Amino acid sequence: MKPARLRADVLAGLTTSFALVPECIAFALVAHLNPLMGLYGAFIICTLTALFGGRPGMVSGAAGSMAVVIVALVVQHGVQYLLATVLLGGLIMVAFGLLRLGKLVRMVPYPVMLGFVNGLAIIIALAQLEHFKEGETWLSGTPLYLMLGLVALTMGVVYLLPRLTRAVPPALVAILGVGLLVYLLQLPTRTLGDMAHIAGGLPTLALPDIPWNLETLAIIAPYAILMALVGLLETLLTLNLTDEITESRGYPDRECVALGAANMVSGAFGGMGGCAMIGQTVINLGSGGRGRLSGIVAGVMVLLFVLFLSPLIERIPLAALVGVMFVVAQQTFAWGSLRVAGKVPMSDVLVIVAVTVITVFTDLATAVLCGIVIAALNFAWHHARELYADAHAEPDGSKLYRVHGTLFFASTTPFLNQFDPAGDPAQVTLDCQHLSFVDYSAIAALKTLRDRYTRAGKHLRVVHLSERCRTLLRRAGEQQG
Repeated sequence: MKPARLRADVLAGLTTSFALVPECIAFALVAHLNPLMGLYGAFIICTLTALFGGRPGMVSGAAGSMAVVIVALVVQHGVQYLLATVLLGGLIMVAFGLLRLGKLVRMVPYPVMLGFVNGLAIIIALAQLEHFKEGETWLSGTPLYLMLGLVALTMGVVYLLPRLTRAVPPALVAILGVGLLVYLLQLPTRTLGDMAHIAGGLPTLALPDIPWNLETLAIIAPYAILMALVGLLETLLTLNLTDEITESRGYPDRECVALGAANMVSGAFGGMGGCAMIGQTVINLGSGGRGRLSGIVAGVMVLLFVLFLSPLIERIPLAALVGVMFVVAQQTFAWGSLRVAGKVPMSDVLVIVAVTVITVFTDLATAVLCGIVIAALNFAWHHARELYADAHAEPDGSKLYRVHGTLFFASTTPFLNQFDPAGDPAQVTLDCQHLSFVDYSAIAALKTLRDRYTRAGKHLRVVHLSERCRTLLRRAGEQQG
């Protein structure tokens, strides 16, 4: 590796590690867990996916989307059941990758991708508002003005420093610079230590202390499946985004296997589950991180913070981290999606808005699935309307229909409406040379049409039927006796 590339990855990883710590602590607290569980999960998942995953430059850790999923489980059954859920969820992710199902992400339409990015950008920004509270009370007076001033200073450094030099990541300079300013001037503002104390030892191997029986499986399986689904979706969509930013290609199946294995290790060592983190990935890429080393450095630094550097890290002002995350939210949001409103079909705009809103108010899995369903229904509707038929009388007095388009569940009614069994002559020919049959609904529509002509005492002859359709027709006829 070239020295310049090595230096860029190390600095990017260091910058990303500062952003990982408060996010993982916050997500652990959301899930009613010890903050060290979030940090251990971040170290293990970030390091292992960087080492063995299919997308260098992408950062994974204890993600908020997965923390929200398991809150009810922790409250009702405790931490040990959570660790078992992380193990099972990781196993499901590994199976997903080994079955080479990562390619299914290609079925996610681009408007859904835009909605996903916009929704997570809004979530990242809204999550920072919690740092403007002390307990349940919003900051006011001098503490609020100081917080806003330091956030603005941090954002200013991140935006303006690249105009002067790109030798160092602007986010790293902003965090360290604002932290040093607060320390030297003894400014009374909240620091990372006010969230939680992060000093601890090495994670230890200990399988979950639960009864290993079917009753336990029935408790953890629904959470594990949902956790795996959310984690895989966020990871694969973040992988797509990373591919676009870096103009290179990742390997989704390999990333799924690595992510699942990392989650299993995390669960075995007392850490939270996790997946790709879009905010930290944007920070890493924006800081110049492109190789595996950047993710490895980020993960290892989190562990070093816990073991040795907690007194220094706990002095970092939250305002500096909030400012960096606000910039990340601004850079993550696909502002171009706001300008395409009058240039693309309204259905695509609806998908973007729907996925964005559902991501913010529910969860990523629900949002993406809803977006795919809306996009698929819209595709089916428009594709069904493209079916049409040319009809004309033949010299022998018969009538020829030449149908163009795709015959499937949504186009069967338009297909049948092209014909007039009552008014047609005794001999009718259907030319299927330009007609594609997709599903069983198409076969059923063809049989329905033939039955209508039979009841009218007329004969329908079908020509240029594909061999696949002939086979399906024969099977359908055998099944119906």
